[in-house]
Amino acid sequence: MPSIRPHPDFTSLRELPDSYAWNHQPDSDYPSSADAESVPIIDLTDPNAVQAIGHACKTWGVFQVINHGVPTHLFDMVESTSRDLFSLPVNQKLKAARSPDGISGYGFARISSFFSKLMWSEGFTIVGSPQEHFRQLWPHNYINHCDVIKEYKQEMKKLAGRLMCLMLGSLGITAEQDIKWAGPKADFNEASAALQLNYYPACPDPDRAMGLAAHTDSTLLTILYQNNTSGLQVLREGVGWIKVPPIPDALVINIGDLMHILSNASFPSVLHRAMVNRTCHRLSIAYLYGPSSSVKISPHPKLVGPSQPPLYRPVTWNEYLDTKAKHFNKALSWVRACVPLKGMVDVNEHNNSLKVG
Repeated sequence: MPSIRPHPDFTSLRELPDSYAWNHQPDSDYPSSADAESVPIIDLTDPNAVQAIGHACKTWGVFQVINHGVPTHLFDMVESTSRDLFSLPVNQKLKAARSPDGISGYGFARISSFFSKLMWSEGFTIVGSPQEHFRQLWPHNYINHCDVIKEYKQEMKKLAGRLMCLMLGSLGITAEQDIKWAGPKADFNEASAALQLNYYPACPDPDRAMGLAAHTDSTLLTILYQNNTSGLQVLREGVGWIKVPPIPDALVINIGDLMHILSNASFPSVLHRAMVNRTCHRLSIAYLYGPSSSVKISPHPKLVGPSQPPLYRPVTWNEYLDTKAKHFNKALSWVRACVPLKGMVDVNEHNNSLKVG
């Protein structure tokens, strides 16, 4: 994230500056069947949830969950904190700016440096406690906002651990017996995470702008809450970009690169992007979930054999983040251990070779 880039006041812009004008691939290039496709919606109270999740992970790399157990009032609270944050004057937000070599704080999307055009969005990354940054933003009432973030992260951590067990269970992997780093309670309590608040202001020319460019996440999984404005799209192989409309109280779950590695490419990490709207602001809150810093992720032994060799070498999340920072969406190629045997297809790398707008 180059620190020399100006932080615009989006509300003052009545026309789209050329620096924000992207050349999108026309929707007509995609088959019309894209409109008929929809991301799976899974009820976590369904007795067949494990099988449904496994199928969604293998065929889509993304799904939505309902009846997930997260108190719905938390969504209102975290959305309110996000709105308060992004509605602050630019000079106030810059008091909590992310340092050039830092992770936490206010700033542009971290993938910005890979593109010549700017993205119509701003973000705030939270690793650990947001207290120091929030104190800069709200000197007199930062504690309430900190409490909201703390509670939200606690609920997301519980849900993420539960989803890990369901996803791995669909592959025949038991967290208690097969994943040492899941911990004695198999709740993945030592896992790491970051919270990413995203804001996509209303845009005067949304057809030529990009909220967030196409990318995969470096996570095991990402849990995304989006407000009632559409914008999220995922790339469906052979079909094109599919809209993921907001569903009240639902959460979007997408597979990240580390889960792609852990599953030995059984679960593709999904390419996704965010579009913008002419009249509505959009907010999303992403919980980026991965292993602790000491854990090396590699294809699970239960998923490899003579006909299915391990496709990737062991890598920690920090090592992979460094690779991603250098090679972006081609990072998986840089941690390859071997080329798939005939008949094995790495869907992720095929997707990443497609034109992504």
